[in-house]
Amino acid sequence: MSDTTRRPRKPGKPYRRPKKDPVRVLAFEALRAVDERDAYANLVLPPLLRKAREQGDFDGRDAALATELVYGTLRWQGTYDAVISACVDRPLREVDPPVLDVLSLGVHQLLGTRIPTHAAVSASVELARVVLGDGRAKFVNAVLRKVAQDDLDGWIQRVAPPYDDDPEEHLAVVHSHPRWVVSALWDSLGGGRAGIERLLEADNERPEVTLVARPGRATTEELLGEEAAVPGRWSPFAVRLAEGGEPGAIEAVRDGRAGVQDEGSQLVALALANAPLDGPDEKWLDGCAGPGGKAALLGALAAERGAMLLASEKQPHRAGLVAKALAGNPGPYQVIAADGTRPAWRPGSFDRVLVDVPCTGLGALRRRPEARWRRRPEDLEGFGPLQRELLRGALESVRVGGVVGYATCSPHLAETRAVVDDVLKQGGAGELVDARPLLPGVPELGEGPDVQLWPHLQGTDAMYLALIRRVG
Repeated sequence: MSDTTRRPRKPGKPYRRPKKDPVRVLAFEALRAVDERDAYANLVLPPLLRKAREQGDFDGRDAALATELVYGTLRWQGTYDAVISACVDRPLREVDPPVLDVLSLGVHQLLGTRIPTHAAVSASVELARVVLGDGRAKFVNAVLRKVAQDDLDGWIQRVAPPYDDDPEEHLAVVHSHPRWVVSALWDSLGGGRAGIERLLEADNERPEVTLVARPGRATTEELLGEEAAVPGRWSPFAVRLAEGGEPGAIEAVRDGRAGVQDEGSQLVALALANAPLDGPDEKWLDGCAGPGGKAALLGALAAERGAMLLASEKQPHRAGLVAKALAGNPGPYQVIAADGTRPAWRPGSFDRVLVDVPCTGLGALRRRPEARWRRRPEDLEGFGPLQRELLRGALESVRVGGVVGYATCSPHLAETRAVVDDVLKQGGAGELVDARPLLPGVPELGEGPDVQLWPHLQGTDAMYLALIRRVG
């Protein structure tokens, strides 16, 4: 056929601009902030949602979906990575991080929500067109269509090794935790398969919002008058909000008379405040006070007894947060920026001392799911010496007969019993006090004398507490 007789080419489809979905774009922006800036979703997401509401882009259902997409994708990242790896023709590390975020959001919609398959794929491809471009959107489409061929249980059967062959890796893939975290939690928890599975499942559940009514400033009765509020389980000052409850909408929270605080943290402060003392009970110290939740509760409890609280925090900006939390405290208090490893006060100055030390945060994976992927085993080497120095400083700061509370939001044995045992063996001049009677009504507290709380047993963060009386 000659050029003059060749049929004219059919015109291609006209270009269609991608449809911008505000919910999924916001979720993608939050995931990028977590990845690029090492931000925490619980800090990044609220301002993004607030801005979207102010712009008129969001209603309550949109905010709920965006929140589920962000937190669900972060919680299940390990499992979803294993699924995506089985559907791409290159190592996962060679997939650009923004592309991987879009894929992970899509996989969560396919495997972790009730969004219909066609809607999950098409919405994810549209998102890819908006934030990545048409070329990479085709890659997203191809991968998600492979993922859509099976459900979550089917994919786990494919990508997780059998339990009998490799128990830790099986649990890591099934419950979306790094293998080293599974191993560490299992060591701390002890026991067989049932307990560790319950713990890992609890880590992947959306935690309740728990409030604290600060004594002398608010009451649980006042908070229970709020919509969706129910009593706490263990702390007399705790109130839980049912799903959808918004703390910022509560007047007592806005005023600082109440705060958001997990019951595990409340129980740590209460146990220290109620520990038996020999001698006076006039001066209390919170030696690692930032950001101020425990300090605010301790300050209120101290005020009821006519005691004074000194709240010390090394970082000046965090000391500012402590001052804000304590503002309006009914009794005397002082906030300073000081290093607890080099006390700015005379030895033996205090009757009660709390050190809630910096740690890996493995006890709060329900609230900060990204921490499980951000932490590394070598982080323990950095925290360990600091934790020991802070505990030594606390024991030097308390008088003979006084009590120190050593607390961490990590159940890792290297951050809990190993620290306490090392300091006491190396001349820490203290003896352990049984903390269990100071948490009345709380079940399954173990053999003591220290206490390890668990999400699956007490419904709290995995807080650890050892009470130590200074003896010489």
